[in-house]
Amino acid sequence: MAETERARSGGMKWLTELVNEWRAAGQRIGIVPTMGALHQGHLSLVQAARAECERVVATVFVNPTQFAPTEDLAKYPRTLVADLEMLAAERVDAVLVPTEDEMYPPGFSTYVQPPEVSQKWEGAVRPSHFRGVATVVLKLLNMTRADVCYLGQKDYQQVAVVRRMVADLNVPCEIKMCPTVRDPDGLAMSSRNRYLSKDERQIGLSLSRTLFAAEKQIRSGAKNGPELSSWMREQLIASGVSQVDYAFAADADTLEPLTEVRLPLVLLMAARVGTTRLLDNLVVRQG
Repeated sequence: MAETERARSGGMKWLTELVNEWRAAGQRIGIVPTMGALHQGHLSLVQAARAECERVVATVFVNPTQFAPTEDLAKYPRTLVADLEMLAAERVDAVLVPTEDEMYPPGFSTYVQPPEVSQKWEGAVRPSHFRGVATVVLKLLNMTRADVCYLGQKDYQQVAVVRRMVADLNVPCEIKMCPTVRDPDGLAMSSRNRYLSKDERQIGLSLSRTLFAAEKQIRSGAKNGPELSSWMREQLIASGVSQVDYAFAADADTLEPLTEVRLPLVLLMAARVGTTRLLDNLVVRQG
């Protein structure tokens, strides 16, 4: 992957020149931002971008500003060689692997204040998280001048935050949310799944089981939002998770908790299994 090596060694100047070439040729650019430790979920985003865009840029950057001091930045999996091989097999046109100094040079002090949709759920549990997400995504969109950004539904609230940010700040980029990719047993694919022991993985399956069971209740006529949310939480606790951060039925657009069930809605949950934090969600629509 010659372009990848140029991206790593040539830095921002190289990327600017390459993007200018593509723009001059009228080519549509798709971006897939990642923190590496790639799996089939990431590759599904690359495949969606490849199907819709003439040029595809993937980024690999473990973004320190979205981790709190107590979180797992130091041990977050880093598998760059394998990541580059996987992206080469998917025929991406370039992979940007910036250094921390390139993204946050000395004296850096400008951050994006995330939108209202960031305040609950992940934003409440991880207060500085979405500031880091919004800042790094805006920087990557500016650097690549992408027409379309591909994000995964597993991080549903993150997609909502980025969509609101680009709308509020007039960023000329479409945000596309692609379906969550699951392992055959139902566990949503995540780079952090590799931390799970065999027994912990079985406990982790309670997230997807609870989501699909809650959907069945909704289809059968469940109307009380708080009762449904309490039931989901109870199911997770009974399954042996270490901690439930949240489990709620929320409006699919605003992410506000629902008093009365109405569609479309999103079932959101985050829980710790052992020391590993897992997220999952399910969108329930009419029909």
